[in-house]
Amino acid sequence: MAPTYIHPGAIVDTLTIGTGTRIWAFTHVLPGVSIGDQCNIGEHCFLETGAVIGNNVTIKNGNQIWEGVTVGDGAFIGPNVSFTNDLYPRSARLPEAEARYADKNWLTPTVIERGASIGAGAIIVAGRTVGEFALVGAGTLVTQNVPPYAIVVGVPARRVGWVCKCGRRLHFGEIETSCVACGLNYIRKDDLIGVEPYAPPAAARV
Repeated sequence: MAPTYIHPGAIVDTLTIGTGTRIWAFTHVLPGVSIGDQCNIGEHCFLETGAVIGNNVTIKNGNQIWEGVTVGDGAFIGPNVSFTNDLYPRSARLPEAEARYADKNWLTPTVIERGASIGAGAIIVAGRTVGEFALVGAGTLVTQNVPPYAIVVGVPARRVGWVCKCGRRLHFGEIETSCVACGLNYIRKDDLIGVEPYAPPAAARV
């Protein structure tokens, strides 16, 4: 396994970085960020204290990963994705809002599950979960949870299809299909899909 690499132009203050991870120029990682093994974090990114990055994650240039955002193993974050972590934001320095920010109750966690991909320029509203192996199209506004294996596009996001673990689009005739690229079999049930033999995804959401 390759050693960890931090570009001389990056500022990395966390002590929790896995083996083989690469962090490129002009990226700032604050103390308390957790980054797993074999990740690639591009240029001009900012990772805030409390962000959690799993193993084998790709984060392209220009991303800000805030406190409360968890990126699961093998996820892909395209360039310039916008995450949020507060549904009713105010400046914590505003006297009228000071009491609200006296603790962490304002924080609204967001989860990108294993293998999911977020396209360039997408916006993920705080508190949403993007299910495992889902695909969020470029420029999409995610205001609701995204089911595992779903393809969503648009403003707001709407489901337009299903995608295989390998990234190829799936085409269902009836309730079963096979990926033309990798041969993996899928079954659709109750407007969700799972790998054959069917079991509801661990985090099946609508």
